Amino acid sequence: MTFSPQELEDAVALARDDSGLAVVATLRADGTIQASVVNVGLLDHPDTSTPVLGFVTYGTVKLTNLRARPQVTVTFRQGWRWATVEGTAEIGGPDDPQPWLDDERLRLLRREVFTSAGGTHDDWDTYDRVMAEQGRAIVLVRVARVYSN
Repeated sequence: MTFSPQELEDAVALARDDSGLAVVATLRADGTIQASVVNVGLLDHPDTSTPVLGFVTYGTVKLTNLRARPQVTVTFRQGWRWATVEGTAEIGGPDDPQPWLDDERLRLLRREVFTSAGGTHDDWDTYDRVMAEQGRAIVLVRVARVYSN
């Protein structure tokens, strides 16, 4: 572990005013990088209580990459300031069961991840229904390194 809790909090804070938007990079099977922008928040892991980054996602590319190669890099920015967090992804969802995650905990954890990134919602029941219909998974990043400019 090559970071302090304050460095991690400072990294995430860069994107706080921008709904937690960050660039998430994963590794494809051919060794190239796949990157996308997602809402990322800081929360405690539901099983270990250690600080982790979290985001909600669905589809095939990012999840396929993370299932096979769980290394992930997340970069937050504000203007010319940036911070990068490297770590290992742990996926929880309909297709990725975890011993600490049942259906109700997944429903609540999707909300927790969303709000940790600064998200709000006027109708949580609709949010829950859409997340379930889309089969959205949560990705928790166990942090190994934080660095910035």
